[in-house]
Amino acid sequence: MSLYHPRKASVLDWPLAVIYYLYAALVTLVLGLWGLPQVLVRPERAQRVASVWLGQMLGAARLILGVRVEYRGTPPVGDCIVASKHQSFLDILALARACPRRAFVMKREVLRVPIMGWFARKVGCIPIDRARGKEAMKQIISGIEIARARPEGLGQLIIYPEGTRTRPGHKLPYKHGAALIQRATGLPVHPVAVNCGLFWPKRGIPIRGGTTVIEFLPPLPAGPRADEVMEALEASIESASDRLLAEAGGVRPAG
Repeated sequence: MSLYHPRKASVLDWPLAVIYYLYAALVTLVLGLWGLPQVLVRPERAQRVASVWLGQMLGAARLILGVRVEYRGTPPVGDCIVASKHQSFLDILALARACPRRAFVMKREVLRVPIMGWFARKVGCIPIDRARGKEAMKQIISGIEIARARPEGLGQLIIYPEGTRTRPGHKLPYKHGAALIQRATGLPVHPVAVNCGLFWPKRGIPIRGGTTVIEFLPPLPAGPRADEVMEALEASIESASDRLLAEAGGVRPAG
């Protein structure tokens, strides 16, 4: 069987996943305590601490679960928007690892999580209060402009146009956030396709080993209208994700 196909289900899938998550919790605690004094003295070291944590998470996924990540295309390095398909916790880790100065637009509640939420703020993650409707977009754009004014800049702002995780082969309506941000800021949009959900499911367990793919696609130019940009973004991400799905032996559901 191809390394790009998930391995067959095993009775060990569940216990190995439990071991992984216990290890992840321990490493998060230890690295959080290790990094806290460093970031308090020099806030720019938050990205370094995040890189160490991401390396541990992905290394443990490889050693404990047999899940490897292959990157295709060229990850961006300057200030930009990274708009990605979102299928599992794994694509969060893999995307953040590939982007040298990563930050996320994330729910305000996540930033309240002990340790992780504090570091997320320090690396430049931007909170969103979805209950505020249109005001939430103004909040995001304001946060982006503040970040761009810093000496280190914004970095790679990762967003999920569908707003949440989807199962492989499925999609939800794309929200216009990426296009609206692009129009307001002039930042390029880099689409990303994934097939992580075939290996690491939406609910996080059981996990099946194999080589998953994260593919960085060509950046999209700004369009005269937000809906045109979103049509191009959706077509780019969905067609590439369907191709990766087929490569891993998955089938898009009918309908």
